[in-house]
Amino acid sequence: MSTAQRLLNLLLHLSLIFQCSLAVSPFRKIVPRFPSAPIHPESSQRPSISNDQSGSNGPYETRYFTQVLDHFGFRPESYQTFQQRYLINSTFWGGPQRNAPIFVYTGNEGDIEWFTQNTGFMFETAPRFNALLVFIEHRFYGKSIPFGGNKEVAYSNSSTLGYLSSTQALADYATLITDLKKNWTAEDSPVVVFGGSYGGMLAAWFRLKYPHIAIGALSSSSPILNFDNITSPYSFNDIITRDFRSESENCYKVIKRSWQKIEDMAEQHGGLEILGKSFGLCKNSMDAGYLQGWLQTALVYTAMTDYPTPSNFLNPLPAYPVKQMCKAIDDPSKGDDDFAKLYGAANIYYNYSGGVSCFDLLDDSDPHGLGEWAWQACTEMVLPTDGNRETSIFPAQEYNYNDRVASCTFRFGVVPRPTWIPIEFGSHDIRRTLRRFGSNIIFFNGLRDPWSGGGVLKSISKSIVAIVAEKGAHHVDLRYSTSEDPKWLQDVRKKEIKIISGWISQYYQDLAE
Repeated sequence: MSTAQRLLNLLLHLSLIFQCSLAVSPFRKIVPRFPSAPIHPESSQRPSISNDQSGSNGPYETRYFTQVLDHFGFRPESYQTFQQRYLINSTFWGGPQRNAPIFVYTGNEGDIEWFTQNTGFMFETAPRFNALLVFIEHRFYGKSIPFGGNKEVAYSNSSTLGYLSSTQALADYATLITDLKKNWTAEDSPVVVFGGSYGGMLAAWFRLKYPHIAIGALSSSSPILNFDNITSPYSFNDIITRDFRSESENCYKVIKRSWQKIEDMAEQHGGLEILGKSFGLCKNSMDAGYLQGWLQTALVYTAMTDYPTPSNFLNPLPAYPVKQMCKAIDDPSKGDDDFAKLYGAANIYYNYSGGVSCFDLLDDSDPHGLGEWAWQACTEMVLPTDGNRETSIFPAQEYNYNDRVASCTFRFGVVPRPTWIPIEFGSHDIRRTLRRFGSNIIFFNGLRDPWSGGGVLKSISKSIVAIVAEKGAHHVDLRYSTSEDPKWLQDVRKKEIKIISGWISQYYQDLAE
């Protein structure tokens, strides 16, 4: 594969959470990827849940629903079906006779088990509400693969991938929820949807598109305004810059000047060998661009997951990992050796547990099954995040939509539609729009999360509420609680519970009339 082809493929390997920049700088980049790590919940936070009423072991039972391929067409191929996976826990459910609520997680761009095991808020609030828990996997991800479950066929070209879209996914959720309520004789049970990141976008959109199915939505860290000139393409990296600069001005300066230093060293005779040794790289092919991309990945994802307690969502990380990175960079024992400082910072993200002997920059494994986000980013999910100002922690770079067009045309033969999401869901002038017809949505955003720049940060009405946490990171509110959680995070969750309780109480009042 040529260098140009490899670059174009790498540019389209995105996550959401995570889609972090297609062309941030002049050097060749590896787009931030989720790390190669097994899917597992944080062992200290795994829910202790007894067998549910259907006799399954563990925190949930796996089930499948026969889903239609195309909800919006009536051509013969539209009637094809596939098996959509969903996870269910009825341990705490009050049952249909009490019209007990159903809490549904609108699945993200990856394996549903991964998101389920990192969404402890739903497990922890289920007993309070006597709620049934349902986590639905997004089509084309995990085990919910159309075309007979054959990924080679499903992912083969734009004709098959054309059935992968947010609107099809929302219709999947609506169909599955409706069928589940009927089968469980729970037609009068209220449904509340939850989601984080892209899943949070889907939760909010589900409430807007299917208000007769869900009475409310908790949309956490959802950049629903990160489209079509609504949000500046500089905001994402501006927030990352602010996160690191707030910890240490020296930390910011070391990182900012490192990109040029890496390029300068790579151009020297024997420079690549020096870089490889300085950063503990495995002995395989690399260049300055791969190294820079690898470092940027660590910075981006550390900023996103700058949680106040230890975590293992992406990689094992300490509490406040941005602070820990800057401590490594500011370590006086490293003197003027910027590479040693950056190596120490990279180890916080890539090797905090200490088990890695060398770093493989060419590792393109995808343990969480996120790869098909590239298709979504090339069609409707066009979230500009790759502009860098002069003050950015990354090299200055103008946002260039044409780069996206060229990459998507090369890989899929399609041209993105950046205006479609705002047309479909009403992102432009959202305050005036949703005040007229929207209700019962919580938008949570933590301001240390780079995606918060595209989030709803001000309440729109009495029932469309924005909860903003100055020190919050990416959907931190949905994580399992710990004894070390700061008061502000405890208060966020209490407020969310109070609002959801109000929705359900109002529903029961209306039902009784």
